[in-house]
Amino acid sequence: MTVDIKIVRAGQMYRYYLRETVVGDGRRPARTPLREAQEQAGVPAGRWMGRGLAALGLAPGEEVTEAQLRNLFGERGRHPDADRIEADLLAAGVSPKKAYRAGALGRRVTVTGVDFVFRPQPTIYLLWALGDEETRKTIEAAHERAIERVLEWIEDEVAVIRYGKDGIYRVRPPGGLVAARFRHYEARSGRPLLHDHLLLSVKGQRLDGKWGSVHTLALHENTVAASALYNELVAAEVCEALGLATEPRTVTPGRRPVMEIAGVPHELIRWTSRRSDQIDACLEELEHEYVTAVDDDGELKFLPVVSQRARAKLNQMAARKTRPPKQETRPLAQLRVWWKASAILTSGVAADVITSLLEHARAAAAAIRARVAAVVDIALAAVDVAATVFVMNDGGRFHRRHLLAEARRHLALVLRGRRRDPGLDEKIVAAAISTHCLDISEPTSVRGLEAGYRLYTARWSLSDLPARRRPPTPAPDPDRQPPADPGEPAELRPLGQDAGEWEIPRIPLQYERSVLAGAVVREKLRTATAVRGRAYDVVAHQQAAMPEQLLPPTAADPEHDDQEPEAGPREAIDMTALRALRESRTDVEALDLTADRLRHLQDAFTKAADDSRARAYRYAKRDDADAAHPVRRDDQQAHRPPEPGPHRGREAGH
Repeated sequence: MTVDIKIVRAGQMYRYYLRETVVGDGRRPARTPLREAQEQAGVPAGRWMGRGLAALGLAPGEEVTEAQLRNLFGERGRHPDADRIEADLLAAGVSPKKAYRAGALGRRVTVTGVDFVFRPQPTIYLLWALGDEETRKTIEAAHERAIERVLEWIEDEVAVIRYGKDGIYRVRPPGGLVAARFRHYEARSGRPLLHDHLLLSVKGQRLDGKWGSVHTLALHENTVAASALYNELVAAEVCEALGLATEPRTVTPGRRPVMEIAGVPHELIRWTSRRSDQIDACLEELEHEYVTAVDDDGELKFLPVVSQRARAKLNQMAARKTRPPKQETRPLAQLRVWWKASAILTSGVAADVITSLLEHARAAAAAIRARVAAVVDIALAAVDVAATVFVMNDGGRFHRRHLLAEARRHLALVLRGRRRDPGLDEKIVAAAISTHCLDISEPTSVRGLEAGYRLYTARWSLSDLPARRRPPTPAPDPDRQPPADPGEPAELRPLGQDAGEWEIPRIPLQYERSVLAGAVVREKLRTATAVRGRAYDVVAHQQAAMPEQLLPPTAADPEHDDQEPEAGPREAIDMTALRALRESRTDVEALDLTADRLRHLQDAFTKAADDSRARAYRYAKRDDADAAHPVRRDDQQAHRPPEPGPHRGREAGH
C-alpha cells in the first residue's frame, strides 16, 4: 500500500511528531521555533486542510503553527486557537473555568488524531526527483490534489462520530474534518521519497453543534480502499498532465502487480530500494528463527512453514530492526542534484536515459496506448472484482470496503493512467453486490445493520480448486534444516551454508489474479450475453483488463497486409507469450503458470459458471413464484459455510 496509518496520542507520541515529523523527519534543535527549524531543514511549513476548518475559523492552506498543533493534538483535543479564545474571554471578565471550557472541543481524549502517510509509486517520485523543475511541480500538484480528494472521500463516506450509550448512535461529521499536512522529500536511506504526513484530528462537529470523536477503527478498516483511491488519482493526474501511461509490474512473486509509470527502468527502482534489501535480508533470518523455534520440551513453537500472516508480522519486525538513524535534512534543490549524480554513478542506468527519463516514459506510453484500449464494462468488471475478493479472503467472506478497494485497483489496471468518470467505482461495487454476492450477515448490533458492515460471499464456490494442505508439526532437531515441504523429514544443513542461507519453507501466496479473473470473465460472458441478449466486446475488455503480454497479436494475412485487421475472437492467453514472459522482466514476470495449471483453472471455473447459472435460474423461478415474500433465513444459510464465526479476512490482501 502507498497509504499508511498510525495513531497519534497526546503525550510522548505527540512530542515525537512535534520534535521530528513536522521538520522533515529531521532532529529539531531544542528551543528552536517551528518555522525556523523547518527552514533549516529545507521543508515547507505545514498547511491546514479539510472542510471542518470553517467551524474553527481557519481557512484551507493556512500555515500550521506550533501552538495550534499543541492545542489540537497535544492538549487532548482543544481548539487550535484555544490560547487566544481563552485570553479574550479572560479579558472580558469571564471566569477562568468558563474561559478554559470555551476552548475545548467536547470531551478530552487520549487519541487525538491519526497520521496518514501518502506516497506515490516509485516511478512517479523518480520522475519527480530526476526530472526538470516543471515536472517536479506538476507531480507535486497532482500529489496534493489526490490527497485532497481522498480526504473528501473520508469525510463523506468513512468518518463517523459515535455518541450515546456504548456509541450506539453513529453520524457523519456534516461539517467535515480538520487535518494538518506536512511535506517530506527523502527516505531514511537518503534516497528520494516524496511523501506527506496528514495529521487528521479525531474531533468532528455533529448536527446539534456539539463536538464528538471520530471512530478510528473505521479509518483503519478503510485504509486499503483509501490507498487504492490515492494511487488511481495521482497516477491519472500525472499521466494526463505529462502524457504518460501506467503498466503492471510484479514486485513480490505471488502478490498482485503494482501500477507503475511505463518506461522507467527497473534498475532505477532498485536504486531507490536500499532499505528494502536490508529488510529482506533481516526477514530471512527472522523466518529461519520462526520455523526452527522450539519450547522447553523440544516441540515446535510455531508452524514449520511461514504463513502469509506470519510473514507480514515478521516483515514489520525486520523493518524496525533495520531502521537506520535519521540523517541531517538538506534543501530540496541540493537533494535533487545529489540524487541525479548518485543515480548516474550507482544505478547502472545510462546517463542519457536518466537525463531524458520523461521522454523515455512518453515513448513507452505512446506504445501502450496504441496497443491497449481502455474498455471499462461495469458488468464484466463486477465479475472480475467479485471473483478476486472472493478468492483473496479466508472463507470467501468480505465486506463492501473490500469490493471498493478491488474495484479501484481494477480501474487503475484497465485505464492505464487515464481519468475515469466520478462514481464509476461505486457502480462496479453495486453491480457486484447485486449480481454476484449473497448477504450472509447476522447482525448482533446496530453497527451490523449498516451497509458498510454487511457480510457477503460470492454466488459460486471454489470446491473444485485444490485445498491448501495443513502442515504437520513434528518435533524438530535444532541442528537440522527445516523441512523443504510439509510432512517430509528434515534434512541436514548443507555444508558451507549459514542459517540465513537455508531455503525457508513458505505457504504460497494466493495471488493468481490474472488467470483467475480471466477465466471467470470468459465463462460469465457466455451467461451474460445469453441472458441480456446483447454482445460484448470480449477481446477489447480482456485486452484492457489483462497485461498486454498475455494477449497475442492477430495473425497477419500476407495477401491483405495493407488493410486494417478485422476484430474477431482471439484466445485470451497465449502460452508462447507466457513462456517468453518467464524470461522477461515486465508485467507478470513472477507468475509461475503452466499449461496444466491454466487448464485446471479454466475447467474449475467452467463448472463454477455452470453451477452459478443453475443457481441463478433456481432463484429466478423462486422469485417469480413467490415475489411478495421476503427472502427466508434458510435460503441464505444454504449458501453459508458452516460456522463462519467472526470475519477474519486479510485486510492487506484487498
